[in-house]
Amino acid sequence: MAQCEHCGKTAQVGNNVSHSKRRTKRRFYPNIQTVKVFEGGKLVRKNLCAKCIKTLTKV
Repeated sequence: MAQCEHCGKTAQVGNNVSHSKRRTKRRFYPNIQTVKVFEGGKLVRKNLCAKCIKTLTKV
């Protein structure tokens, strides 16, 4: 399952809306990337969303 290991972000549920306004269910998936991060002096591989990757590089 696509889930960020830092913030816990998962897929959200919404609707596809056609031109005639008919609605069918769909899922919005987060942008999960596998990244190598230093944690406790060790290089660790984590699955993070793009927003968490952006904030970790700022710090």
